[in-house]
Parts: sequence; C-alpha cells; structure tokens
Amino acid sequence: MMKSRAKRISLKPYVGPAGGWGSARSVGNILARENVLASGSLLLTRHNKVDGFQCVGCAWVKPAQPLPFEFCENGAKTVAWEITNHRCGPDFFAEHTVTDLLDWDDYHLEQPGRLTHPLRYDLESDRYRPVSWGAALDEIARELRASRARDPKRAVFYSSGRCSNEASYLYALFARLYGNNNLPDSSNLCHETTSVALPESIGQPVGSVSLADWGHTDCILFFGQNPGSNSPRMLHPLQEASERGVPIITYNPLRERGLERFTNPQSPTEILTGHETRISSQYHQVKTGGDLAALTGICKAVLELGALDHGFIAEHTHGFTAFAEWLRGQDWAELERRAGLPRIALEATAAVYARSQATIAVYGMGLTQHRAGVDTVQMLANLLLLRGNMGRSGAGICPVRGHSNVQGQRTMGVTEKPDLVPLDRLKRQYGFEPPREAGFTSVEACEAILAGTVDCFIELGGNFVRAVPDRGRVEPAWRRLRLTVNAITKLNRTALVPGEISYILPVLGRIETDRQATGIQSLSMEDTTGCAHGSRGMRRPASAHLISEIRLVAELGKRVLEPNPRVPWDAWCDDYRLIREAISKTYPETFFDYDRRMWEPGGFQRPLPACKREWHTKTGKANFITPNGLDEDRDMPEDGPDVLRMMTLRSNDQFNTTVFGYDDRFRGIKGTRDVLLMNRLDIDRLGLADGAMVRIETVADDGVRRELPGLRVVDYDLPVGCVGAYYPEANVLLPLWHYAVGSMTPAAKSIPVRVHRMDGDTARTRHGRPQMSLHP
Repeated sequence: MMKSRAKRISLKPYVGPAGGWGSARSVGNILARENVLASGSLLLTRHNKVDGFQCVGCAWVKPAQPLPFEFCENGAKTVAWEITNHRCGPDFFAEHTVTDLLDWDDYHLEQPGRLTHPLRYDLESDRYRPVSWGAALDEIARELRASRARDPKRAVFYSSGRCSNEASYLYALFARLYGNNNLPDSSNLCHETTSVALPESIGQPVGSVSLADWGHTDCILFFGQNPGSNSPRMLHPLQEASERGVPIITYNPLRERGLERFTNPQSPTEILTGHETRISSQYHQVKTGGDLAALTGICKAVLELGALDHGFIAEHTHGFTAFAEWLRGQDWAELERRAGLPRIALEATAAVYARSQATIAVYGMGLTQHRAGVDTVQMLANLLLLRGNMGRSGAGICPVRGHSNVQGQRTMGVTEKPDLVPLDRLKRQYGFEPPREAGFTSVEACEAILAGTVDCFIELGGNFVRAVPDRGRVEPAWRRLRLTVNAITKLNRTALVPGEISYILPVLGRIETDRQATGIQSLSMEDTTGCAHGSRGMRRPASAHLISEIRLVAELGKRVLEPNPRVPWDAWCDDYRLIREAISKTYPETFFDYDRRMWEPGGFQRPLPACKREWHTKTGKANFITPNGLDEDRDMPEDGPDVLRMMTLRSNDQFNTTVFGYDDRFRGIKGTRDVLLMNRLDIDRLGLADGAMVRIETVADDGVRRELPGLRVVDYDLPVGCVGAYYPEANVLLPLWHYAVGSMTPAAKSIPVRVHRMDGDTARTRHGRPQMSLHP
C-alpha cells in the first residue's frame, strides 16, 4: 500500500441538495470499500433501534419510534469504518517503521483496518512489536505506580466520546482512586463552553430541548452548526418543521447545503422525483467571530420592538434591568461592523422571533470555539429569556454535541472539575478520600506536557495529539513522556508519536459483541438531549485478542491500586449490570432502575430542571448575563488590511479526526483536503488567483512561527475577510493559549492569519506536518 495516492482534483460548485442520491451512493461506496456491503447493510437495520446499537458517530437523538433506516450518511460511514473486514496486524508493523508511517495521511493510516494485537514500541527497530496482554498491563501498571509515588498528579487519563457510560464510570473512579482529577476528554475541545455558560444562565450544563419539542416549535434559530455533515439525522425534524411552515433562520459564515435544501434519501418519492425541501427561510452569513455582535443586535431589536414576556422576566429571571440598559447603549454601526451584517438583517430576525410563541435555538461549535464563546452562548440564552422561551413546549436551547456519548462521559464523572462529581457519595460508597483539587483540561494537559510535569498519558480512545492545538509544539514534547498508552481500534497519528515507553492496546468497538463470564453484555450511552439508551453489540469481534475498555480499566485497577473489597473489579468485568447498579448508587436521582429503563423506547431523560422552570443557579432564577464587551479576540492583534480570520472546517467525508476520503461533496471539492476557502474579493485584493498555491501563517506575537504551506486557493462564498481550512490539518496554526475565556475550549473558529503566495507548485509534507520555529 502506498502512503499517498495520485488524486484527480476537481473544484466546482455542488448544485444538488443534502441527502438524495449523493448520500445513498456514498453509503454504498464505503460499505463496498470496507468489504462489508452485504453484512454492513444488514447491520445498519439495527442502527439506533431500541434493541439495537447506538450510533458510534454523532450524539443526535435515538428516537422512541425510529425510521426503518435510522441512520444517516456519516453514521453509516462510521459503522463501515468500525466493522471493516480489513485488518492491521503484526505483519503490517513488521513491514513499516514508525518513521515511515509518520508520512502517511490520516486516511491511509486508518485504511489498513482494525488493530488485532497489543503492541509495544521498540526504539531500536523503530517498530511496534506484538506483546502479550499480561506483559503490557504489568509494565503499564509499574510505570503508573512509580509516577504515583512521585506525585499522583503526574498522570493524565484522557478519553474520547466513544466510551460507554459503564466504561466512563470505571475510568473516572480509577483516576480518583489513583489520586487525581486529571480526566480531560474531547468535550474540552468542543462543547466545554456550553458546560460553563449554561449553568450560569439556566442552571444546567446541557440543553433544554427534547425531540418532542421539535414537533411543537413555531420558530427555529440556527447558529454555527452544520447538520448536513455533522448530524444529518437532524435534517428529518428540520424538514418536517419546514414543511409545516416553521421559519428556520440560520447564522453561519458558510452557506452549508444541509441548511439550504434537503432531499430525504429514505423517501422513494423524493428520490425518484428529485423533490427538495427548503430548510432555511433566512440565511445570514455572519462574519467569523461575529455571532456575539449579531445576537446582541437581535436582542437589541427585540427590546426596541417591546416584544418581551414581562411576566416571565419578572417571575423567573435576574439581571434584566442591567442587561437592557447595556443593550440600549450598543451602537448599531459597531454591531454591523463586528457581525458583518446590515442592521436590517438582524431586525428581520427579531421581527420573526417576536411573532413566535415557541422558539428553539440550535448551536454548535461555531459558537463554542471562540475566545468569546461563553459570552456568545450566554447571549443566545439571553435572547430566549427575553420572550420566555425556556421551560415551554416547543422552545429552549439546543446545543448539538458532536461525538456519541461525550455528554454521557461527563455525566459519569469524567471531568476535571471535582465540584461536578458527588465526591462525598463516592467516599462513602468506596471507602476512600477522593482528591479535591481540580484536574487538567485538555489544554492544561498540553501545557503540563510542555512544562515536563506529566509522566504518563493514558488515552482511552481518541487521537489526542492530532486533535489538539499547537501541534508543532505539542508533538516534540509528547515524545518526552515516560509512558503513552493508546487504547484504540485503528491506527492514528497519536500512536505514532511514542513516548519513552509506548503501547497500542486494541479494544472492542461498540458494535462488536462483548462476551464475558455471565454472557453477552450490553452498554449504555447518553444522547445530546440528555436521554440514556441501551446498546447491544452485534458484530463478531475483529480479533480474538481484543478486550473491552471495561476490562482494560479493571485490569489496570487491580494492578495499580491497593486491594479494596468495595471495588469489585472482577465482578464488574463479569457482569456489566453490576456496574449500572453501582452507578445508580452514585447517582440515585437519575439512574434508579437503570438496567430496565435504558431499554425504554426513547431512553430515559436525566433531570433537566430548566425544562420545569426550576433554576439551579446562585440567584435561584435564570440569569440575563451582560458581557464585558464585544471584542472577539482580546489577546490577538486587531484586524489589519492583510489579516484574515480563519475557521477550521470538517468535510462531508470525515468524522472528527477520522477521514473517510478526500471528497467534500457539498462544497464541490474532490480529491484533496489541501485547500483554503477564500472570498473572491480577498483573492483579488491580495493579488492571488483561484487555484494559486499559498502558505498561511498565524498572526500572533508570542515568538512562535506557525505556518501551513501548500494550500490551494478556492474561490468560495464566505464573508469578506474570512477564510476556511480543514481540521485537523490546520490545527498547527492554532496557538494553545488561544481559547475561550472561562472554558478553555480552543478558539479554532477564529484564528487571525496572513496568506502568502508560494513560488511554483511547491508541495508540502503530507497530512499537514507542522511547520513551526522560534524567531531568532
């Protein structure tokens, strides 16, 4: 297999809708490519069904009454990716050195297939070599014990959103028994802003919208989320809302096809006739980083219209007077400049909103991944509070989580914030003194690695090094770690950046049957609306040498920690129902009768007090929160004539750092990911041309040069002064310290950059290898 392929590059506008034949063909293509066309098609009939398996992709709702095919294009891709018949075993690693593999891009690293054996890195040969599970776990345990003796805080326990509730609960317990709260997870990189903003506004860290609310709403506001690629099953309730005349108003820098037009690929009539449903009734291309100003303008217009729910404000809110006074003081010209939109656009939104009796506000990482992300989410909450759109049928705030069960992990205690965990209850339940000191966020973990104050990094799923900012600085520091452990299902770049001692530990996927002493086990997950669901694996494991994440954590627990009769690691491995029983004792208000309720159609919902207009805030009410200002990037230079704002993007052919292919169908880009989307006016103003090869560099005065060469300019419809490049390749341009104030979520949606023409068609290193140096 070659480390890269010659690709035919095509760049032309896509004229079709989201869904339709394009979606159907894409699903068929990946099932065939992974050699699971027949078995995968059959397995997909159990996808997101009540007695089936939970999607391994996004966290969208698993409905009580599912469609015959309750999966989307990207969901099918993640299934095919996991159940592939391709295998990546010891022979593969005998053939390839780690140095050679570092030149492979993300797609080709994962294409060899599922990992089959535990592996240990051998420095002398620069290869991963097979090792027994016993030898691997014994050495990992020795290193963890040695680090713990030095200082328990020198180990980090990271997890991605794919872990089940059961595995997450044990993992969090293991870390606290070990002696720290260093439990960063992928939420830190995407929606931690939500978890910080909403508790202050409405008293809960998650949204307030159920699937049923979508059928009762009469207005939907959409901010910074792309359902066509990131959560396509959401297009079904959006289509239904549009067809009954519900206005859908979108604010997004790019015109995403899933927010414009949709053809339902599960409707034979629509497929055969080419029928398209209009999704957005208004589409406003807000400037990158301009959402806070845009939302402020909408709030100001609503106030000027007098369209307020005075009764709700008086009874249920705090801080309105100060907020209203601040709104009145905002200058329309400044709001227009910062939002990149005319006043009339914001007033048009306000007029429609003012007529609504029940509004849902949906948002994604287009709001959370900004320096002012917390302020922006709270401003969206302010907008809803102005008209009482909390705790009302068909209304509320709806953050769309990315990875399946990233929200459930937090519920289970995978968090660096000890105040979010019932530590006193854990103390009584397991007879130990839990650590009370806050642990590391993902950004803080990187800072500690750079500072040399971390010895061991355990990664339960994910691709941490590839996903985090400032890769040019983090990767060299990562190699200085004493121990790195990658519990994964497929090869990724993080595993190829070994520490002094490095392991690849292959684990079962969610779709695979997990047979233990008491029989085949079931797992559970939480969706984006706070509902917990059961999930049954249905595929034969890819290798006899795989173990479950639960058994991996338990085996480490037995080897690393002192014996504790109250912590029955072996019994938990034998019967996962006992884990759920333990969870119900730690969280009795939510998880009582857990083993039965998780199989209820639609799952069971965690308590959401804001839905009942109960406000668990310091004031006892929902809070209007007034921001300190509208500056998006207080730590970056002001925009200049040659400074553009770059946002990172995901393609239609990827999920997080997993790249399924080189095509981004909805954006008309085929055969490449090495592109920079630019407005035609910026192309002309900077003396460039469509198709020109350029180098982009970050504008930051911290002594570090961050650049990414070899991108092809693509003339694209996005606001003047804004550019877009693909994640994770463009992460090298994002400084580690450039994050949302209050949440430390990397501000990947607004990075100030300069664009420089390259001489000739100079090719850069594959997969965006970091270009970074210190200024002399």
